[in-house]
Amino acid sequence: MEEKRTSVFENGLIWFGAAVSIAEILTGTYFAPLGFGKGLCAILLGHVIGCFLLFCAGLIGGRARRSAMETVKMSFGRKGSLLFSLLNILQLVGWTGIMIYDGALAANEILNAGNWLWCLVIGGLIVLWILIGIKNLGKVNTVAMAALFVMTIVLSFVIFGKGSAQTVAEEAMSFGAAVELSVAMPLSWLPLISDYTREAEKPVRATAVSAVVYGLVSCWMYVIGMGSAIFTGESDIARIMVKAGLGIVGLLIVVLSTVTTTFLDAYSAGISSESVSAKLSGKWVAVAAAVLGTLGAILFPMENITDFLYLIGSVFAPMIAIQIADFFLLKKDYSGKAFDPCNLIVWVIGFVLYRFLMRLDIPVGNTLPDMVITMLLCLAAGKLIKRKEA
Repeated sequence: MEEKRTSVFENGLIWFGAAVSIAEILTGTYFAPLGFGKGLCAILLGHVIGCFLLFCAGLIGGRARRSAMETVKMSFGRKGSLLFSLLNILQLVGWTGIMIYDGALAANEILNAGNWLWCLVIGGLIVLWILIGIKNLGKVNTVAMAALFVMTIVLSFVIFGKGSAQTVAEEAMSFGAAVELSVAMPLSWLPLISDYTREAEKPVRATAVSAVVYGLVSCWMYVIGMGSAIFTGESDIARIMVKAGLGIVGLLIVVLSTVTTTFLDAYSAGISSESVSAKLSGKWVAVAAAVLGTLGAILFPMENITDFLYLIGSVFAPMIAIQIADFFLLKKDYSGKAFDPCNLIVWVIGFVLYRFLMRLDIPVGNTLPDMVITMLLCLAAGKLIKRKEA
């Protein structure tokens, strides 16, 4: 029986749902002290950088027909990739908890039933999405995305159609730090985009549509967050919905957007687990990730995610830089080897360099220079050191 492939349209829907999230809107509020014009420039520049990298990562998996963590084996070897698989599972469980936490807080602001109850409702819906399965979500996703599209347009009119720009008293971050915060969100999807593009009928087109749709909608979410803080003086998006009288519409935005985004995190945690051990069932590990994320959201505070975003960047930016260099430029595949020590050393250098660059105020952020330097090191090592392929 021929394996079912996802269409370009289905890939676009998946990444539309990934971008529409409360976490992205909340991150957008941090840009308000820069002012609308400067904040918008930082958002756009960061997303151009981040989504280009997202495209490259998705194209590797689409062309190789491998999941995200399977493509990592091509640069780091079978056992060398285990480090990244485990780190990816941890960050995806963390993301699952953060998304559920943010969604529950916002939902409870609209309909006060208790944060823990909303965590259970959202977590339960994510489990349902997982059990339906990515290949059977076509019609469900189409309806959900259409509803989200309409509701976010309504939300945009509520924010930008009323009030005038207000001075935001918080201390402004530097432009470079704002760009980095804009890069960080698409960067957080790098370790899992191939889990979806590998199934695409037309890998190149599906990857391009995925990156463009995610980039445009993510910018929209950031702008909604920034606009809410500037034009309404309110950074809590749920309160804006309540004040605007959106009621049940606002509640649907919160719950649906949280489910469609967080489903991808939990689902990819399951796929990544299959790279760790073939004995593990991706579906049930994904369910376990959703359950753990729900428990984490109930038990722990998760308000500020900026440090978490920067940690993800420091781990996965140099990783994907090495993959891009190996796949597109060096044309190397080390998946037949247990380890590739040279690439692991280059990754450690890239990780340390990222943490160092965080201390500097660079106008384009620190992801881009870190990746350029890491790629140059990888290319130099690939040319100078003759490595035998197993």
